[in-house]
Amino acid sequence: MVVLKKIKASTLMETLVATVLIVVVFMMASLILNNTFSNQIKNNNHQLKNYIYELEYMYVSDKISLPYNSEYKDWSISVFKNIESSEVIISAIQNVTKKELKQVIYAH
Repeated sequence: MVVLKKIKASTLMETLVATVLIVVVFMMASLILNNTFSNQIKNNNHQLKNYIYELEYMYVSDKISLPYNSEYKDWSISVFKNIESSEVIISAIQNVTKKELKQVIYAH
């Protein structure tokens, strides 16, 4: 007759606690990733920077005259010359959050 060996196993309570801990860890990781991705999308302004570089090129090529104002998506963009330092400043202000980006062009 074969004697059955006793196999060590975890109790139901230990299994439930481990499952809850794993779920909590994955939930926290999911929230952190979601927050990171939403901030990345919210702060993505590559298209605006490309438009500002385009305005800079247009100014250098004498395609626009100063002062110049335009709208790009939800940004108000103005190009003007600073009288004291003879710099040309391209300023973009977001209409909703009032966030501001500046690009300075030094006259040569």
